[in-house]
Amino acid sequence: MNLHAITVTLNPAIDQTIQLDSLQPGAVHRASSVRNDAGGKGINVAACLADWGSQVAALGVLGVGNAGVFEALFRERGIADHCQRVAGETRTNLKLVEARSNDTTDINLPGLRLGQPHLQGVADHLAPLLRPGLPVVLSGSLPAGLPDDSWAQLQAQASAAGARVLLDTSGAPLVAALGAARQALPYAVKPNRHELEAWTGRPLSDRAALSAAAHELIARGIQLVVISMGTEGALFVQRDQRLIARPPRLAQGSSVGAGD
Repeated sequence: MNLHAITVTLNPAIDQTIQLDSLQPGAVHRASSVRNDAGGKGINVAACLADWGSQVAALGVLGVGNAGVFEALFRERGIADHCQRVAGETRTNLKLVEARSNDTTDINLPGLRLGQPHLQGVADHLAPLLRPGLPVVLSGSLPAGLPDDSWAQLQAQASAAGARVLLDTSGAPLVAALGAARQALPYAVKPNRHELEAWTGRPLSDRAALSAAAHELIARGIQLVVISMGTEGALFVQRDQRLIARPPRLAQGSSVGAGD
């Protein structure tokens, strides 16, 4: 397979969407429908790229107990499965959708507990796939047991091979990745407003402030900053240009994968 992109998901999830007429704490509810979707940020990115005809490899860690949900997605979309399997089950994220209000309540369950040997396993799967210029998407949260610099370790490996790393994470893992040496920094990062505010330590109340924060990252050596702004769209910032992409307005829909 001539790969167009690689995605890495260290904390994947099965997104279980449950439709309810309404949600009332302390009451018994009957669901009108339920569906399970293989998810996690990198998995969602791989599925989207595959829909557009790209040849994609998905890397990460899956629990053998419920890996079938992911394997079905990979077969259906033609995604190359390079995920390692471990004992246990991949976590489930519950999305309770109220029909009357269309509000969604998210309950994210705990995931697999991993360690450095699992991270090394991902790195071993990644190494033979890397080549100069190949987009490598490192995306999502870290599971319990992995150090905060896990993404930084993988981005250093990919950058050393000449690949273009696109990073989408938050909190301490984002801080660790952005603190890497210049030659090991990602090519692009995709924070949202709150994540960028946490990194800068100041409120970013308008697009000018967001753009200024993006240029701080560019000054460090990052080539592209994409700031997601929910229903307002996304702000793309490079050294000499800025672009705002606005999505079409939707009356309603699922939030599964919407931010990825």
